[in-house]
Amino acid sequence: MYKIAVVGTGYVGLVAGVCFAEVGHKVTCVDIDKNKINLMKQGISPIYEVGLEELMRKNYAAGRIDYTTDYKSAYKDADAIFIGVGTPEQPNGSADLSNIATVARQIAETIEKDCLVVVKSTVPVGTNDKVEQFIHDFLPHDGTKITGNGNGFGKKIRVEVASNPEFLAQGSAVHDTLHAARIIIGTESKWAEEMLMDIYKPFNLPIVSVSRRSAEMIKYASNNFLALKISYMNDIANLCELVGADIQDVAKGMSYDDRIGSKFLNAGVGYGGSCFPKDTKALEYLARQNGYELRTIKAAIDVNQDQKTMLYRKACRRLITFDGLKVAVLGLTFKPGTDDLREAPSLDNIPLLLERGANIYAYDPVGMDNFKKKYPEGKNGRGSITYVENPEATLKDANVCFIFTEWGEIQAVEPVTYKLLMRTPLVYDGRNIYNVEDMYRAGVEYYSIGRPNFKTSNAITEAAAASE
Repeated sequence: MYKIAVVGTGYVGLVAGVCFAEVGHKVTCVDIDKNKINLMKQGISPIYEVGLEELMRKNYAAGRIDYTTDYKSAYKDADAIFIGVGTPEQPNGSADLSNIATVARQIAETIEKDCLVVVKSTVPVGTNDKVEQFIHDFLPHDGTKITGNGNGFGKKIRVEVASNPEFLAQGSAVHDTLHAARIIIGTESKWAEEMLMDIYKPFNLPIVSVSRRSAEMIKYASNNFLALKISYMNDIANLCELVGADIQDVAKGMSYDDRIGSKFLNAGVGYGGSCFPKDTKALEYLARQNGYELRTIKAAIDVNQDQKTMLYRKACRRLITFDGLKVAVLGLTFKPGTDDLREAPSLDNIPLLLERGANIYAYDPVGMDNFKKKYPEGKNGRGSITYVENPEATLKDANVCFIFTEWGEIQAVEPVTYKLLMRTPLVYDGRNIYNVEDMYRAGVEYYSIGRPNFKTSNAITEAAAASE
């Protein structure tokens, strides 16, 4: 069992801390927000993540995890300190490392024993080298610290930095951590490698041990590959609409090829969240800084940006105005299973609708409280926004509906419900939830991504009937 401090209680830090406690380590989670700390001590998670609160309460009661704002007490005698603070995107696409630097300095000024510092935050290649040097810069000049034993003698402290990127998916973060396909560790010494492997030994998972810089690149390369896959499928979907093919049929046919796989083939209104948008821009920026152009990543970024407002542009071609219309919005978060709004398509589309005078009625099972912080209920510019507690209230008397997130509660809405409740059953589905023919038969004017729309579907049906 190791004594571990985890810095930052977001999706990365809190999930990591709770899972370390679950396998038997003694964990202290550190955050600067006193309100978050108080909530977590009560077993209340500041983020929505399936199964997280249950493990928080279980391990807090067992004394394996605690939460504090007092970083000095958490760091001073920790065997390992895991850094999981944010590295937000800057205007030029680079990663803001100021939070990492702050923590690194605090560690140097606080620790009283040999310590392995492990960076879980997503950082540009080479950052961990700088973090290690930064920590050493703020240690006493000779690396010796007086540890308070009163004899006037100090001890030279060993501090090394390792890279340990996370690969969890929001909405399944606990499961992804406890049942990961692999754990990536990047170290520069046998001492650091053996300690980190020992910390992860109770997880009983495959461990890939590489250099620090390779570990940093593995994280970016993995996320950017998945983003590429999504943008590629969205690009193909847009072409499918023009030539009369169905992207879901195309994806199904592709999925049987082991070289391609079946995941991340669903077309839609683009990727969002805390990782893909930020990581694609950060890697593209890193390439430019090194005199190289990542043309594939640039294309993925461009396709994704255009894809987010694809449905809005389709609706603008169909409707003369949004002014005064009741617009139903189903789904606000960037994906199901999370309350995270970062880079969610709703944040691109709702401002456009409000500017055009739409009266928006929005529903999301867990994301509405966060969305209210950005767009309070009531008048917003020319339009307004109202938050409702179920999909049916959202659809009641609506002139048009946009679907941005494929929550189970939204998928459960039957096609006929749109026809029965909406003033005009006009639906723009950004997640391809429904079968085109089912919506057509229910009397819904239905548009999705990369599939024949209701008019094309009608023509196909009539042509088939005529040939019989």
